[in-house]
Amino acid sequence: MSVHRSAVCRGPYGGDDDRADGTDCSDPAVFEVARQGRPPLRVCPVHLGPSLLLASRVLWPPEIILIGRP
Repeated sequence: MSVHRSAVCRGPYGGDDDRADGTDCSDPAVFEVARQGRPPLRVCPVHLGPSLLLASRVLWPPEIILIGRP
């Protein structure tokens, strides 16, 4: 889990770079959501639910990995 301690939340829409829209949350990422053909989406607890519904290419059923602690 220590590898991702500096990861920042990218939710809920799943922007892939620092300039992506909808990624203004500066909380640390706690979960990683698997996506098809895209890098995993790292999100905070607040954006976990919305990212499952709104982010592009989220696998269903979702694959969620705990990468940190709130």
